[in-house]
Amino acid sequence: MLIDVHQHLWSADFVDALRRRRTAPFLDGWTLHLDGEPPYAVDPRAHDAEARAEAERSEGVDLALVSLSAPLGIEYLPPDEAAPLLDAYHAGALRAPAPFGVWAAASVVEPDPAGLSASLDAGCVGLQLPATALLGPQGYEVCGPLLALLEERGRPLFLHPGPAGEAARVAGWWPAMVSYVNEMHAAWFAFRAFGRPAHPRLRVCFAMLAGLGPLHGERALARGGPTGAIDPAVFVETSSYGVRATDAVLRVLGVDTIVLGSDRPYAEPITAQLSDVFGPAAARAFTSENPGRLLDLAAMTTQHTAR
Repeated sequence: MLIDVHQHLWSADFVDALRRRRTAPFLDGWTLHLDGEPPYAVDPRAHDAEARAEAERSEGVDLALVSLSAPLGIEYLPPDEAAPLLDAYHAGALRAPAPFGVWAAASVVEPDPAGLSASLDAGCVGLQLPATALLGPQGYEVCGPLLALLEERGRPLFLHPGPAGEAARVAGWWPAMVSYVNEMHAAWFAFRAFGRPAHPRLRVCFAMLAGLGPLHGERALARGGPTGAIDPAVFVETSSYGVRATDAVLRVLGVDTIVLGSDRPYAEPITAQLSDVFGPAAARAFTSENPGRLLDLAAMTTQHTAR
């Protein structure tokens, strides 16, 4: 299989739910309004599910996992405001045509394990959370019931950059280059310090090559931080980086940790370059074997057949 673990696709249900709001995050037509950020013109063609599905199939993609756009900040809204948006996201995403699959989303203000369990039963492959929710021990305590459920169900966690807020006022490119990278970097080390001890069986994938956090292992070790031991249940995906950054992380973490992610429609995958740069065996590992282990596709297929 060719699997892309990181895409975004807004259904009509989700768009309508955003348009019903009058405070951030909300849509005015196709203009997105977020706290602390300038209005952003969304391209409606980027969220045409049928056209996107046809494009993925034409490129040989067998599974493309879509997730809630965590920088919107929906997971941080008061629960009564978050619920209609989360419901609309799940309902619309789960109706998307093949090859799309779905990461569940959840409130980090009042985590609801029962709601997450229902989303997994409905077909979601695992849970995405904003990295900003898991930057220290308090975050792992608050989100602990969700992570414990993932462990119990054998489902993975996907950590994605969260809201950038006022950082966007510095420059339009600042959140992508500074805020999101710092979030993922911090989340990488927070998981090693707090997440893994609390959740020894949890499989987790970090967006954006974990903000290149793995490249700082030597400094971490020199300053009394965690060792550079490879965790076989921790993965990083390639979105928004190219083959040079991927190669650098590969040299630190090894071939078994990297999975393909694109962040479409905001970036493009590096699929076509993988075989030429890393060889066919590594390309197959990044696009099929490693994501298969992250998602435990064999177990998911067995569970689905049993139901």
